[in-house]
Amino acid sequence: MGLNQYWQTQLAEDHDNWVNRVRNLHQKRGYQVIRIIGSGQIYSKRKLPDQELDYQYNLHVTFLVKKGAHFYREEQCRRHQAIFYQKRLHLDRELPEANQTLIEDRSNPIIELTPINQLERFNYDRQEAVRYAEYWWNDANPAFEFFEVNDCTNYISQCLQAGGAPMRGYPNRSTGWWYQDNDWSFSWSVAHAFRWYLSGSTKGLQAVEVDRPEKLQPGDVICYDFEGDGRFNHTTIVVAKNIDNMPLVNAHTNNSRHRYWDYQDSLAWTPECQYKFFAISNGVL
Repeated sequence: MGLNQYWQTQLAEDHDNWVNRVRNLHQKRGYQVIRIIGSGQIYSKRKLPDQELDYQYNLHVTFLVKKGAHFYREEQCRRHQAIFYQKRLHLDRELPEANQTLIEDRSNPIIELTPINQLERFNYDRQEAVRYAEYWWNDANPAFEFFEVNDCTNYISQCLQAGGAPMRGYPNRSTGWWYQDNDWSFSWSVAHAFRWYLSGSTKGLQAVEVDRPEKLQPGDVICYDFEGDGRFNHTTIVVAKNIDNMPLVNAHTNNSRHRYWDYQDSLAWTPECQYKFFAISNGVL
């Protein structure tokens, strides 16, 4: 059985794969997925013992989602492993996302309010942040470092910077939020550091924590602690709202566009998942 035939069978038999998880969760919310289009791209191939072949591939799936007269497209890319034996598919599985770990010493401050000589107002351009998020959702901007294992927070930082959020703190990696000379702060690229930066910053890039996702607007961000253990390991940016005023988000690592904000379709999600909802605000440089 080839991959195309396999996925047709999987969808028809409603097995517990991520494509059907997405469809079933939409149904629980009162939405209907009326079309699913998928394509795969192999990025790794190797021989295993007993003449087995191990393929790793990216599965890119587009969902056409409908409620009433309103439609939108959701797109997700996830990594899979497929093992063939005697030219028949023996196993296919979704590969889990890698969790970020905080690499700096926990005793080091994530926030240091850098002294400045002059205060100026700046305006955060939400439309430009969303435009950047839409353009680069499934690609990497060569002007920045790309983190193949976990690029989520790096991508979100780029979106905010494109919206005019000012950087500060260079060259101390534990200070502020910045990217310069092929170097960057922990808060630029590490989900946990970024979450705490947003909670404490009073200059430059700032945010206000809100208590419900409905209060977020395009250009705002959501931070995720999937295990509920206090260590935040994912970040997304709001790019749109659905007909029920709930956020739709873009993200990297498992590249996603217009994905429902709560991530319950992810292998990383657990019932203990905790969220932080941050409304990006204008502030002072």
